[in-house]
Amino acid sequence: MKPTIRAAAVITAGLAFTGLTTASATAVEIPCNTARLIVPWGAGGESDILMRVLLEGYNRLGGKPELQVVTITGQGGVKGTKEAKNSKPDGCTLFSTFEHLLAGNLTGRMDFSWDAFEPIARATTTVSLMGAGPNAPFNNYKEMQAWAKANPGKLLAAGTLGSTSHFSLLQIQDALGIVDMKVVSYDGTADRMKAILADTVHFGQVSESTGAKHAKAGRIKLLGINFHKRSAVVPDVPTATEQGFPVNITSNRGWVLPKGTSPEIVKYYGDMMEKAANDKKVVETIEKMGSFVVFERGDDYVKWWKTTNDDWTRIAKKLGVYRAATK
Repeated sequence: MKPTIRAAAVITAGLAFTGLTTASATAVEIPCNTARLIVPWGAGGESDILMRVLLEGYNRLGGKPELQVVTITGQGGVKGTKEAKNSKPDGCTLFSTFEHLLAGNLTGRMDFSWDAFEPIARATTTVSLMGAGPNAPFNNYKEMQAWAKANPGKLLAAGTLGSTSHFSLLQIQDALGIVDMKVVSYDGTADRMKAILADTVHFGQVSESTGAKHAKAGRIKLLGINFHKRSAVVPDVPTATEQGFPVNITSNRGWVLPKGTSPEIVKYYGDMMEKAANDKKVVETIEKMGSFVVFERGDDYVKWWKTTNDDWTRIAKKLGVYRAATK
């Protein structure tokens, strides 16, 4: 039998990054010394690094049980997702997730979605940026729209079918009104980047840090920031809205628990996660990576899932990729 950890749940107030007030403490029983936080992608990727920053903040601020990242790769994130879904709802397994739950379900790669878990909180937001090959026949969204309409069926985009990178492309396709864009599927971020750099495809999603590095060396063109304000990392790149296409595309990472986990355990992890998200060191580290903390829990996090799912379902049906096995 594993020893039982009696963890003090910190009750916090407010979401501003100015510190937290401890109002009271209650005990919650979690039957392990160390709980695992499953990340369904490879070590060293953006999701892995961001969640390790938050996890380290949780551990440093006294979270019990301690958390340890466990990467379970394979099937474009599906293998680790299924492992988390089928874990015991005892608080000893948490899952790091974002919109990939929606993408996998809507394209038929998974027969379940976000509501197969108990949401804890959304913690970080990463803004989408699109980059084009060095010899792409356009330099921004307006020029890409015009070229695609003048060359029907020839616009090629790099993505991973059924993933969030795929849906980012679909959102751009929808916003620009390009009806016949073709998505070329690659296994992951590194392969997609190679295809863009080699002009094998015209464009695809890139991270701000990687995009800035390659753009400075003249290896890619940055087409637009898909957010309501410009990036501090690449300040010269106009937003999609500035170019006439009001679209916001972000990756929103958070933690969930297996379905059936008790409300007390969900609340405990939410309290400790909020404490970590308010920590100055955590916030500064995440911002240096080109992301930022947007903490949201409880009903607000559930509402975010529902709203995002409704919007992605609309796009999936409109563009013919809807294959959801759940309602």
